[in-house]
Amino acid sequence: MSEKIKYEMEFPIQASPSLLYQYISTPSGLSEWYADNVNSRGEFFTFIWEGSEEKAKLISKKSDERIKFKWIDDEDTPYFFELRIQVDDITKDVSLMITDYAEEDEIDEGKMLWDNMVSDLKQILGSV
Repeated sequence: MSEKIKYEMEFPIQASPSLLYQYISTPSGLSEWYADNVNSRGEFFTFIWEGSEEKAKLISKKSDERIKFKWIDDEDTPYFFELRIQVDDITKDVSLMITDYAEEDEIDEGKMLWDNMVSDLKQILGSV
């Protein structure tokens, strides 16, 4: 299996950290922009896209700050994806920081996918 490469992205978002956190940490919030449907049972989340299903385990979260998942298929690897809310101390600008992993030839595709999903999120939040 080839090594995946870590990449990070930053998206400025005009929304309060607590509102944004609801959209990145709850099944109903994630269903609005990340997947067609999201269910959770305890620390396990099921993400559903057009009939396909992926399970992830919630590794850590901090209210109004960040949430980190690990795909069940990647359980024995160091790979995860994290959604983190960053607030600039001076300007109070809010950004959504995304950390993810992909194989080298899939990084551009992964970034494009995040771009599209976060664009949907911004529309829902009225942050366009």
